[in-house]
Amino acid sequence: MRIAVAVAALLATAACSATPPAGTTTPAPPSATAPAQPTAPAVPAAKTCTVPDVVGMVHQTAQDTMQKAGLYFLREQDASGQGRLLINDRNWKTVAQSVEAGKVVDCTTQVTLSATKIDG
Repeated sequence: MRIAVAVAALLATAACSATPPAGTTTPAPPSATAPAQPTAPAVPAAKTCTVPDVVGMVHQTAQDTMQKAGLYFLREQDASGQGRLLINDRNWKTVAQSVEAGKVVDCTTQVTLSATKIDG
């Protein structure tokens, strides 16, 4: 038991020694050898999309067309003012869009599609 304690004490003393053993080199601190870090990461340019003209299309087709153009932040509303939900998109016709066709926008731009029910 005394030998184990003596070995542990010797190892602890050697590990804490201020002078390295003969024949070894002391590595430089990490900050002295590390390459300089950039101050701020480069900000990627915002991706842009061209808004298609979907007025007159069946609402489902209008949504698909917007998504093919890269626009996924879509809202929809009942253009009649009755506040109905557009449950079956194929029964609605798009009559207006909040961002004009042909405009180049950030692809995260919200576009609202207004539609009227086809069968009344």
